[in-house]
Formats: sequence, C-alpha cells, structure tokens
Amino acid sequence: MVDLHSQYLKIKEEIDDAVLKVIDSSAFINGPETKLFAEELAKYLNVKHVIPCANGTEALQISMMALGLKPGDEVITTTFTFIATAEVIALLHLTPVLVDVQPNTYNIDVNAIRKAITPKTKAIVPVHLFGQCANMEEIMKIAREYNLYVIEDTCQALGTEYHFTDGVVKKAGTIGNVGATSFFPSKNLGCYGDGGAMMTNDDALAEQIRTIANHGSKVKYYHDYVGVNSRLDSIQAAILRIKLRHLDEYIKARQEAAEKYNKAFENCANLVLPRIAAYTSHIFHQYTLLTRDINRDELQKYLAEKGIPSAIYYPVPLHQQKAYIDPRYKDGDFPISEMLCKGVISLPMHTELDDEQINYITDSVLEFVGNN
Repeated sequence: MVDLHSQYLKIKEEIDDAVLKVIDSSAFINGPETKLFAEELAKYLNVKHVIPCANGTEALQISMMALGLKPGDEVITTTFTFIATAEVIALLHLTPVLVDVQPNTYNIDVNAIRKAITPKTKAIVPVHLFGQCANMEEIMKIAREYNLYVIEDTCQALGTEYHFTDGVVKKAGTIGNVGATSFFPSKNLGCYGDGGAMMTNDDALAEQIRTIANHGSKVKYYHDYVGVNSRLDSIQAAILRIKLRHLDEYIKARQEAAEKYNKAFENCANLVLPRIAAYTSHIFHQYTLLTRDINRDELQKYLAEKGIPSAIYYPVPLHQQKAYIDPRYKDGDFPISEMLCKGVISLPMHTELDDEQINYITDSVLEFVGNN
C-alpha cells in the first residue's frame, strides 16, 4: 500500500546525515531538531503554534484535556472513522455522540451535527477523512452559534487546503480551536516511527497544551495539572524536517496518481470514484473507491491473488464496534456509514507509484469488474 523504502532511497543522504547529527549530539529528547521542526511546520501551515507529541491519538487526547472538557460532556464526531477519534473521547469519560457522513465526500454531515446538539454538547471533532477537509465553514458557524469547541482530526489531511467563500484559504488543522495530526509512517508527512502534533492560533491554549504534554509541568518538578508524557523524539523530528521540505512534492505525486486512477475508472459504472468537495483540496492519504453491484470482498481477494495490496477503511463503523456498543444507537441508524463499510476499498497510494504499477492495478480491477 505504501512504498516507504523507495521514498527513503531518494532522500537517503539527507535523512542519514540528519539522523547521525542527532546521535552525535546526544540531544534525543526535546533537542534543537524538535524545536526547529515545530517552527518550520508552523510556518508551512501559517499557524502560530505547533506542539509536537508522541502520536496522533495523544494529540487528540491532549487537545481535549487542554480545552477543559469534563466527564459527561458530549463530543460530536463521525461514526465512519478510525477508532482513535472516539477512543480518546471515551478514555476521558466524555460522551461520544456519533453522526453519519455525507454520501459523496464521506466526511461528517453538518446537518447531522446540528441535529445532534444538546445542552451537554461541548465540542465537535470533524475528521478530514482520506485527505480532504470536512465542511469547516459550516462547522465553525455551528460552533459559534452554540459556543462549542472544534478539534480538527487532521491525521489524514496535513497539507490540505480549505477555501472559504470569502476567498480566504487555510490549511487543515488551523481552522478550529485546535488541530491534531499524526506522523505515522504511511501519512503524507510521515516519520520512521510514531509521532504527532497539535496546531493552534490561541496563545493560552498552546501554553496549556505544552504543559499537559509535559506531565502538567511548566517548571521541572512542579506540576500544575494532571498531564501526560507525550514527546516527539529528536530523531523523528530530524527526519520530519527533511520530509517537510518535500511535502508539496509528495502531495502532487499522490494527486497525479489519483488522476490516473480516475481516468482509468471513469467509465466503470461499478465503481464510484472519490469526489472532491468544491471547498477543499485533496491530498489523497487514501485512494478509496466505492463498489456498486459487485462483491467488494471478492475483488479484494482477486487483487491479492494478482499480488496487489488493498485495504478496507473501514470495515465496521464505530457504533457497531464491540467496544462502543451503545443503547442509543442501533443498526440502520447511520445508513451512509454502514453502506460505505460494506462497499469501500482502497488501492495502493503513495509517492512512488509509477505508470506501470498504476496500469497493472487498474487493469486488474477492470478485469474483475468485467468478469463479474
């Protein structure tokens, strides 16, 4: 699904040099590379503060802790997402309120958000799924109307642009009160281990996030809050500094690969292509098709027999996950998400895809469709 080794070989000299410099300096924790990466990513995103942390899940958790959400507070999010989005809500003893997604973009349905608001609602967590933004202009209007926090789950969309109706353009993760992202190796900006970050333009919130991520401490051995230990180590930061310089190039490569996929599948009635909303760019963290009138699981099996990896993001919506069964929800309550879970399939998507590979993948998919 992702060819990290070939990507590494293209920047091997830069990466090796950066890693060896960290080892030589022995500044492994909170060293200069981590601080420089935070500054450079903030400049790229045009946001005041970037606070690195250990992974994307903890970025979401720390964001919620810093906003002062309390047990029992309701947090609205989508049922069609990776488990981490709801996991941190549950871990903090908040109440996840799940809503359905749009049938075209697979992102959270803003009308469903409005209907789900109660006096206990305190925050919205829109997920920028697969690489394009949720409808942030409408979400922010709702948030202002009901005095709600917005925590952007940007783990799949770092570098995506959101276009407001007044012409203003902002990067995903910089629109709400805080954005959370992941540097998992397969991401558009990925390190060689785990990593994450939080982004905000709020000075006070940034200070609170830094404190909570550092054991609730501003001064060593003095702890003002209950916090966590969540750090991006200097080696990963050094790697990310190099890869950040190539991020726009990586995004362009993914977009070009997606265009080639789309061209190959454009006349196939059995495949619904990714649809990009007018207000957002798409960086294609995943290239996800929706199958129609064919057996998705048999297609995946066929591709595996041809040596082609594929993945199902996601086979089970959150409201049907065993760990999150809730009497408030029953099968059929979220028809779009349930339909997607039964029909989506993601094809290989990375910066190193070449025409030969894409042609082999698309020809194989079309062979299966044509024989079924």
